Amino acid sequence: MKLKNSFERIDRLPPYVFAEVNSMKANERSFGEDIIDFGMGNPDSPTPKHIVEKLCETIKDPKSHRYSVSRGILGLRKAQAAYYSRRFNIDLDYDKQVLVTLGSKEGLANLASAITSNGDEIIVPNPSYPIHPYGFVIAGASVLSLDSQPNETFLINLHKLISSKKNKVKALVLNYPNNPTTAFASLEFFTEVVNLCLKYNVYILSDIAYSEIYFNESPPPSILQVPRALEIAVEFSSLSKTYSMPGWRIGFAVGNNKLIAALAKIKSYLDYGAFTPVQVAGIAALNGPQECVNEIRKIYLNRRNTLVEGFNRIGWNMDLPLGTMFVWAPIPERFKSIGSLEFSKILLKNGKVAVAPGIGFGSKGEGFVRIGLVENEHRIRQAIKNVKIFFDTYGN
Repeated sequence: MKLKNSFERIDRLPPYVFAEVNSMKANERSFGEDIIDFGMGNPDSPTPKHIVEKLCETIKDPKSHRYSVSRGILGLRKAQAAYYSRRFNIDLDYDKQVLVTLGSKEGLANLASAITSNGDEIIVPNPSYPIHPYGFVIAGASVLSLDSQPNETFLINLHKLISSKKNKVKALVLNYPNNPTTAFASLEFFTEVVNLCLKYNVYILSDIAYSEIYFNESPPPSILQVPRALEIAVEFSSLSKTYSMPGWRIGFAVGNNKLIAALAKIKSYLDYGAFTPVQVAGIAALNGPQECVNEIRKIYLNRRNTLVEGFNRIGWNMDLPLGTMFVWAPIPERFKSIGSLEFSKILLKNGKVAVAPGIGFGSKGEGFVRIGLVENEHRIRQAIKNVKIFFDTYGN
């Protein structure tokens, strides 16, 4: 018997750009090199003590070791609904409009599988976090792109794109505060998007994983604050960044009843939900003291300031982001011609600093690299020294 060696959906995925940098990073470390790693958005701060203690307390009960519930335990869904009420002044039905996911990434990918039909077209801004387009690519949809800056041009191009496709566009994916560009969207922008998508019967999938990592006085809005948004929109969030819980894999989908029901149905076939003690700890995170969120936010603010001011000082010009745990940095002028992937490799080899090449986030990410604020300030200062030496000596 001759086995087929082609898998259509896997074949639609391009080579994983970040794998090249990761392989180089591992190789350098195998030779004893100290690589300062800004490449992955992997929070390094410890999870707050009261959350860890709740996990330890709950895990001692043998009953908590059994299968959980794929849609999430009741207490956690209630806690997320309460969070939306106090943070965004949005009332949600925790039974029909709130679902616990294994992180926002899993939720979005599974919803893509649940709602995609042959011939569907999905609009995803470019650049974007890879799961946003490729979750739908894996599901079999065609992905259309437009520039991700949330401005008037975005709205004009979105209107042109949807109206030209004659009802083939099923959904629009949004992500603000944005990974990787760190761009913020206003409630006015969301209002225009919702009104347009209501007109053309297009669903909206909004990812607000970074909604609590902001550095100005105005916290980012939720698209669900827009009147009638619940008719077409679902929003994904996560405890990963807010409470420094990335490995715990707890996230949420909230919003439109129909979309939540579709996600709940497909998840009922795929998983039994997160480990119950982890979900109980998630309740402690959302319902407990929130000073820890301010502390985590302050850590990222201080790192942002140290990193951006330091790199600007040595001639690598970049702007201060308003939020997220990233800096979206243009490639220095002298390296622009080689592109973001080759620049990332040279920076790793010569400066011992790892960053994420912008091309990995889409064609419009070329010319940039994403720098994660995931090393402490001492390490950031060391990275600045390393890069200065690299800049001063490269090509001489």
